[in-house]
Amino acid sequence: MSKKIVAFQGEAGAYSEAAAYHYFGAETQTLPCKSFDELFAAVSEGRATHGIAPIENSLAGSIHRNYDLLLRNELHIIGEYHLRVSHCLMALPGVALEDVQRVYSHPQALAQCENSLNEMGLMPVVANDTAGSARALKEHNDTTSAALASKLAAQVYGLNILEENMEDDPANYTRFLALAPQPEKKQADDYKTSIAFTLISKPGILFNALSIFALREIDLTKIESRPQQGKPWEYLFHIDFIGHVDEKPVERALKHLEEIAPFIRVSGSYPTEEREW
Repeated sequence: MSKKIVAFQGEAGAYSEAAAYHYFGAETQTLPCKSFDELFAAVSEGRATHGIAPIENSLAGSIHRNYDLLLRNELHIIGEYHLRVSHCLMALPGVALEDVQRVYSHPQALAQCENSLNEMGLMPVVANDTAGSARALKEHNDTTSAALASKLAAQVYGLNILEENMEDDPANYTRFLALAPQPEKKQADDYKTSIAFTLISKPGILFNALSIFALREIDLTKIESRPQQGKPWEYLFHIDFIGHVDEKPVERALKHLEEIAPFIRVSGSYPTEEREW
């Protein structure tokens, strides 16, 4: 396929679709998927050329399912994007704020806008997702309700934005990973690498593993542990660090880690996004 087809989880207008357009470009063709499993499968099976998957939110934390799916699929991380999550209150054209009695959205979005909704005297109603709430308003021609969703959702479903920036905490970002069947060649200077590994059972073994990177002044930016399936109380460790697998300090660190790690998987080395905060 010559044109990028990017799989994302959710309906048209979802924050994940907005991230796809921001990262891959406005002319990108997107492929909505009902679940994260379907997203990974679409890229693995060639129905999409790329995928975009959320991995962590600055307020809600990690998306554990996608850590697990990174290991279950032979896909490579080729980039990252930090999306500023800005919830918009939207309604049908002609509906004024004083006409609105209730607000539909995903429970996480409702929780992130709790104070704003209380101040407006609006009743929150839980729905499956943000974009789906916007679509339902349009389909049901509901003139007494509003939805919390992305600006993109308002454009997709022809809704009018009553208020922007409804979230109580403006420091609301979701980090997305761009996925592809094959890795990309190194083209920039600043890179991040994501790996997963297990460790032998030994006192102080996690300290020893992390020291391997500290001794080489490799900056760890994220560490996450996940249970190993079928092995109660044994864990997989996911870490992100600054550097590329082709750089000598990183090569030596991974070689050293092999001495105490029965399993190592490099998920990808990819350009580090310049953040605005």
